[in-house]
This record gives sequence, structure tokens and C-alpha cells, in this order.
Amino acid sequence: MRNEVKALYLKFAGGNFYLCIMAKKVIAIDGPAGSGKSTTAKLVAQRLGFVYLDTGAMYRAITLKALESGVDVNDEEKLEKLTKNSVISFGNKDGVNRIWLDGKDVTERIREPHVDRNVSYVSVHKKVRRILVEMQKRMGEENDLVAEGRDTTTVVFPHAFKVYLDADLKERAKRRLLELEEKGIQTTLEEQTGEISRRDKLDSERQASPLLRDKDAVVVDTTHLTIEGQVDRVIQLFQKESARSLR
Repeated sequence: MRNEVKALYLKFAGGNFYLCIMAKKVIAIDGPAGSGKSTTAKLVAQRLGFVYLDTGAMYRAITLKALESGVDVNDEEKLEKLTKNSVISFGNKDGVNRIWLDGKDVTERIREPHVDRNVSYVSVHKKVRRILVEMQKRMGEENDLVAEGRDTTTVVFPHAFKVYLDADLKERAKRRLLELEEKGIQTTLEEQTGEISRRDKLDSERQASPLLRDKDAVVVDTTHLTIEGQVDRVIQLFQKESARSLR
């Protein structure tokens, strides 16, 4: 089945060991910054009862740690060591998805502007990506999940049901502006348009895991959709594909 991740495990029964296959359902969502990936993925996971995996938050957590530790975001060797010595976990607290870094809740802090400005530099490093991708794959072997972020539709979960969310630049900048204003962070539409345009360029031109639309991904243009509309559309497409795969 195309939207499953298969993992092998040993089962002991009747005095013998049996090699079994455990299949988990995975929806992988990708797209440019501000396209609605995070909110859509969270709500889709909630409605389906799946685990929500925000891969981008993992890179943000490493970026935050690097900035606070004085590690140069361009120094791959030091970032690799820092990532190896980091513990990242996800959970739900009071109905809100949270991320912990080395035992500390950093959910809000990884969305601050200084992390926004540096996360693309950290995520280009192959050695950092390799460590985090292995963490992500293990999560997919153990849970039905909705994963969002770079590499999810290609490297991490190549057999997942794939969705590529998109929206025009102006709409994405408006969304990011509102998100930051709700957090009390002062900015302007012009600043966010420039910031997202810069991130688009960095994400699409980098050598390691650039932003690419997978050929098997279903494209959903969210420019004129509400969040509820985006969630409904993704679930409808997933259920349609699941039903087709069972025939």
C-alpha cells in the first residue's frame, strides 16, 4: 500500500521466532514557508488520531540550541556534534502539540524571528539532516503519523501518501505576519514578504535536500482556502487513495 511504512520485527510464539511486517500509515506534507503545512498537518493528525511529526521544528530546535551555545550555523562539524548530543521529543499538553529539547519545552521559542533567520542555514548541512532523518524514520516505524516538512515526501517517507501545499507569496506573507502579531512580535507585511522570498530562494537552491515537489505528490493550492478547507481536502484525498489501494 503506497501510504504505509513497513517495519520488520520478531515475534515469539509456540517456541519459534517469526519475522513479521508491521505497516504504519503515513501522510507526508511538504510545501514552501507559509503555505499552511504546520496547522494543516496538526489538525489532520488530530482528526485521524495519528501522531503529528513536525520535522521542521526539529531543525528549528537545533538552530535555537546552536544560537544559544554560540555555535556557528555554518560550521557543519560542530553542528553535527551538537545534534548528536541533543534529545528531541514531541507530545501533547493541554490539547497543544509541544516540542522538548533536552528536556525543556521550546515550542514558542523555536518560532522567534532570530530562529527564522537562521534555520535555513542549519538545515543545509547533510550531517545534521542525516541524524534527524534517522530519528524521523524511527517515529514512522512505530506510529501512524502525519509528517510535515522538507524531505518527508522523498527521503524520509518515500512510500507515504504525499501532499504538496502551495499558495502565492503575498498570501503566505500575510499568514506569517498574523502569526507573529498574535505572538506580540512587531513586523510588517513588506518584511515578511522579503523574508519568505529569501527563504524560498535558499530552500530551493541549496544542495542538500532542496525544496522540490515530489512527482507523486498531490498538489493543493491553499491561497483561497480556509484552514478547515485545507484539512478537509487533505483528508478527502487520503481516504480516496486509501480506498483505491484496497481494491
